[in-house]
Amino acid sequence: MQRSALISILMAMMIFRITKTTVLAFLALVGISLASPAMANCLSGAEARSAVSSGQALPLGNVAGGLGGEVVKAQLCRRGGKLVYVVGVLQSSGQVVRKVVDAKSGRVLR
Repeated sequence: MQRSALISILMAMMIFRITKTTVLAFLALVGISLASPAMANCLSGAEARSAVSSGQALPLGNVAGGLGGEVVKAQLCRRGGKLVYVVGVLQSSGQVVRKVVDAKSGRVLR
């Protein structure tokens, strides 16, 4: 998959005459986002549903009410041997903050 993505980027560079600097900046951003520890061990949708149905994690709706804003993005991930929700919360100020919540207890970790 990585090789085909690189080939696609190189083809786009040739077709649209994109500069090397632009491509390198884009690749750096993609690399940073893919290397994010928050995303490294996140569950698929089916895995998350299974974890909730088996009682390993609370439903997101049970956790969302205590986060101080509107949930705009959430993922169930493994961190330090336990499940956590990594949640993007839109605050009333308009700022989106990331919160990490213990998926079993609902306690905000940070």
